[in-house]
Amino acid sequence: MSDGTPRPYRSYVYAYPHKTAYRPLPDPAPTLAGLWRNEPKDALSLYAHIPFCEVRCGFCNLFTRIGAPDELTTRYLDALDRQATAVREALGDEEPVRFATAAFGGGTPTFLSADELERLCDIAEKRMGVDLRAVPLSVETSPATATADRLTLLAERGATRLSIGVQSFVEAEARAAVRPQRRADVEAALGRIRDTGVPVLNIDLIYGIDGQTEDSWRSSLDAALAWRPEELYLYPLYVRPLTGLGRISPAERRRADREWDELRLRLYRYGRDHLLGQGYEQVSMRMFRRADSVPLGPDDHACQTDGMIGLGCGARSYTSALHYSFDYAVDMREIRSIIDTYTETEDFSRAEVGRAVDEEEARRRHLLQSLLQADGLPLTGYEERFGSSPFADFSEELGRFEALGWLDGDAPAGLLRLSPEGLAHSDGLGPELFSPSVRAAMAAYEPK
Repeated sequence: MSDGTPRPYRSYVYAYPHKTAYRPLPDPAPTLAGLWRNEPKDALSLYAHIPFCEVRCGFCNLFTRIGAPDELTTRYLDALDRQATAVREALGDEEPVRFATAAFGGGTPTFLSADELERLCDIAEKRMGVDLRAVPLSVETSPATATADRLTLLAERGATRLSIGVQSFVEAEARAAVRPQRRADVEAALGRIRDTGVPVLNIDLIYGIDGQTEDSWRSSLDAALAWRPEELYLYPLYVRPLTGLGRISPAERRRADREWDELRLRLYRYGRDHLLGQGYEQVSMRMFRRADSVPLGPDDHACQTDGMIGLGCGARSYTSALHYSFDYAVDMREIRSIIDTYTETEDFSRAEVGRAVDEEEARRRHLLQSLLQADGLPLTGYEERFGSSPFADFSEELGRFEALGWLDGDAPAGLLRLSPEGLAHSDGLGPELFSPSVRAAMAAYEPK
């Protein structure tokens, strides 16, 4: 801000280091067997990425394409099967391999047919060894693809959480976000999800859409609350390069619009307070959980630990020393090319693109991803892991946050926690903790 305060909406920090800091790894690329040899394997997480959607929303910069011609989904699942086989072989059998959580994301996993979703579940179970009925399994869906046959299959295979991107129940706002949908179709999809009996329903909503007001925002919030979802995610709208909205309304102009910042902050505070008054607890800036809902697994963003295995061309994998993935793009032509390359790949035994995580980056990651949770960072956990204090390691950053009123001065002893305004500024605070080398790599990244 003009007074030296970081802008409130700089970057959504859902993982660190950011994927735009990844680069092609030196030749010869490291083998997966070598990367995972000394990693703990008793509580791994599996994420399978399905990069297909029936339509691409105007705000979306995720790795996904519209449609799947010429049996592309079949070829993609074939490649996913080959990758899963290679990864499971790399994990070895010297010690027990156990998965604690699983998730299917995208894109839209339910773009796949029910038969294809069954094959996806089989890959997770038969190739990777995940007992989907014994661990929390989260699956993303959309109003258009949340059909009864798909949802029934997922429920039978062990899904415990279904997350649906509604974004707005106001049809004019959905059109403004380049997300054509009818409210009646959204409500019908929510009814089908509830009919499955899957224990956790999550609804995603977006604030900051052109034409949105506090009254229309309240209308969407109340429409979502009518379904008593166990979880609600409130996302600020971003307009990013190479997205549909980015072409309609240049991202640089929107990012420089102070009035838009103020609107989003006002709508965020309104939504937060409304949900807190309706019996929800705040988990992070974005996530709210119904107070009487029992968590079934780790929260999406509480991932200080490593052991993430990603399958699919848009997924990331995390070991303690290296985060790796495949190439990344936003432009549709580039995405199609990367997907085609993935489906043609036979040898998945090496990591091709990634970023090393040294001791300093591990400290930043732990602090960042703990601090952005409403519960905050237990100091003893940090000290036991790193042998030091976050106040010593990050005195400048934490001193600045304290001066801005972003730290909770009334937090219990032994807990570093954000104040309500600190949580409100999570997307400005998070990037302040990026290392100089990560910032430089992100700045040098050329969007494609």
